[in-house]
Amino acid sequence: MNKVYPSAAEALTGVLHDNMLIAAGGFGLCGIPELLIAAIRDSGVKGLTVASNNAGVDGFGLGVLLETRQVKKMISSYVGENAEFMRQYLSGELELEFNPQGTLAERMRAGGAGIPGFYTATGVGTVIAEGKEHHEFDGRTYILERGIVADLSIVKAWKADPSGNLVFRKTARNFNVPAATCGKTCVVEVEEIVPLGSLDPDAIHLPGIYVHRIIQGQHEKRIEQRTVRKRAEA
Repeated sequence: MNKVYPSAAEALTGVLHDNMLIAAGGFGLCGIPELLIAAIRDSGVKGLTVASNNAGVDGFGLGVLLETRQVKKMISSYVGENAEFMRQYLSGELELEFNPQGTLAERMRAGGAGIPGFYTATGVGTVIAEGKEHHEFDGRTYILERGIVADLSIVKAWKADPSGNLVFRKTARNFNVPAATCGKTCVVEVEEIVPLGSLDPDAIHLPGIYVHRIIQGQHEKRIEQRTVRKRAEA
């Protein structure tokens, strides 16, 4: 089975449809699948629900899908770096399901592991818990969170072999691994495709059984926030 496709658009052929749920890897602008996001924008699909820690920034990452009004709902933890995200949410144009970061990661991991739900104490007594089942264990209250099973996972890795075994580089590993596992179809963009058998099995972060399609491409590595110290006077 050939998993390597020549472009993001071709890798997404037959996968995209309106009103689908997409799980996207990345944290801020680190390890985001920017090429696949651009191809989703160009496809014109709409009514999307996207599960991602945040939504990029204005004009980059998932922010481009907000600008084109292709996203109807975000399942996210953080919205502070995207002005358009905040504007749409506050104006009622965008539905937002807040999740603590650990809860969101575990919801993705659970979905990929075939676990329909789990109990957590995180969020008890806050708006996060509203409408959710509560249960007491050993004198402490927990809420039930559902696992996420997405129609499509889009992730970014550093290296892959033709079978889809993946290696992530440093913090770009972030949400990419749980996001990859929870999709019915997983499409990955990588910086480099290496020959089969060249990856150390002990260094593989995600086995190829989770990966269905791969593309290779050039990526723009932006710095989300840069703070520098003033130069000392000579």
